[in-house]
Amino acid sequence: MIKTDILIIGAGPTGLFTVFEAGLLKLKCHLIDALPQAGGQCSEIYPKKPIYDIPAYPEILAGDLTHKLLEQCKQFEPGFTLGERAETIEKQEDGSFIVTTNKGTKHQAPVVAIAGGLGSFEPRKPLIHNITDFEDKGIEYIIKDPEIYRNKKVVIAGGGDSALDWSIFLSDIASEVTLIHRRTEFRGHLDSVEKVQELKNQGKINLVTPAEVIGILGHDKVSGVVVKQADKIEKKFELECDHFIPLYGLSPKLGPIANWGLEIEKNAIKVNNSLDYQTNIPGIYAIGDVNSYPGKLKLILCGFHEATLMCQSAYKIINPGKRYVLKYTTVSGIDGFDGTRKEAPKAVIKKIE
Repeated sequence: MIKTDILIIGAGPTGLFTVFEAGLLKLKCHLIDALPQAGGQCSEIYPKKPIYDIPAYPEILAGDLTHKLLEQCKQFEPGFTLGERAETIEKQEDGSFIVTTNKGTKHQAPVVAIAGGLGSFEPRKPLIHNITDFEDKGIEYIIKDPEIYRNKKVVIAGGGDSALDWSIFLSDIASEVTLIHRRTEFRGHLDSVEKVQELKNQGKINLVTPAEVIGILGHDKVSGVVVKQADKIEKKFELECDHFIPLYGLSPKLGPIANWGLEIEKNAIKVNNSLDYQTNIPGIYAIGDVNSYPGKLKLILCGFHEATLMCQSAYKIINPGKRYVLKYTTVSGIDGFDGTRKEAPKAVIKKIE
């Protein structure tokens, strides 16, 4: 049994920042995430995508933001259960909760903070009859390790930012990159569209539009795809490749959390935003994109704010009757659980004679 002060469901940016804010209050955290590494969408879906609305960073890559958040909270020694999905929750007689994962790992805490972003994600798959036969055999819906595509022939399908960004990124890794889209217009950022056009002109990306992949070729592994191109006259052709990556987006789902007795509204968890983002079950909070309240904005910086207020409320549950006096880190410094201390240099007092 893993015991902690605050059990955080979701190791994305909001969950990671919660560790820091809880640490300032001397509260320990443990995080559960179904993904194999911390960072949530920032690490799993668009690590190379720039974010422009993080305070103090005019621009920061999503993956770099994850690294900095991990570095910031490292001093408070969070625990992680990664690659496992929070499955069930049970309230104990002492008011604490036991959360069990799909692999049977049990966690106990007096406070649970659901920071699961938009929930668990399922890829939107193209309607190709034999596509499931080749999953993990040359077909990937999410790019986790770009190195597996080094010197390979890659076909990417899609018209959004992910398809554009990964086509650009893999153009320096793969031996051949082909981007296929059903329309001639793309939904991504203008600079990404222009970059793809530039790489096409340089011969580093093959662009096939308007067209779509309608079949997969191969036996034990993908060897190619069948493409239907819509011009004035409809035609089909085969395209040799080692990997086919359909990037049609991901469908968010709350998953097992939807069965925890929480009040749900439009696939999000309703919370009391006038106070502390607590759900209809005392001791369970929802912060970040997973929650819903009047005026809600699904922004990372809003998740940071919600995490801060949530930790203040959690402190009162964990330490009933004990008053916490807010102190600025510039004044009090930071004492890490690992024995480190950070503080501003003290002013030199000099006696004048």
